[in-house]
Amino acid sequence: MKGLKKQRRIQIIVLAVVAMVASFAAFYIAAPNALQYFRSPTEVTENPPGPAETFRIGGLVEEGSLVRGQGAEITFRVTDGNGIVPVSYTGLLPDLFDEGEGVVATGKLVGGTFEASEILAKHDETYMPKEVIDALKEQGMYVEPDAQAATN
Repeated sequence: MKGLKKQRRIQIIVLAVVAMVASFAAFYIAAPNALQYFRSPTEVTENPPGPAETFRIGGLVEEGSLVRGQGAEITFRVTDGNGIVPVSYTGLLPDLFDEGEGVVATGKLVGGTFEASEILAKHDETYMPKEVIDALKEQGMYVEPDAQAATN
């Protein structure tokens, strides 16, 4: 009788492990781009990802780098104070996109240029994603909005 209970317990544990592995595999297959990593321009320049890897890059749009091409083609550079990554994008930019403002873009690094498939919009002029703030703080480029208002 004791052996039967122990055997049943082992079967349930094995079944639970198999079910968890199957659910993780199904999630990964169904949404491979849902697990995108955020990188700062410094991380991208120091350790460039492969051309097949989709990730997010965030930082500030470098002043004087925004160039509008023919049609909806746009190029600009993203910086965090140390690293600079050129970005190309075809499409409509969010209304609050501008030089010197924070940006998060999704895409792939191809031949040293980040080819963005999506440019994420900010909620308002003062909003900046937490990942971008953290990356800029690491480089010493971020000033808290309250501190900046006090100096003006």
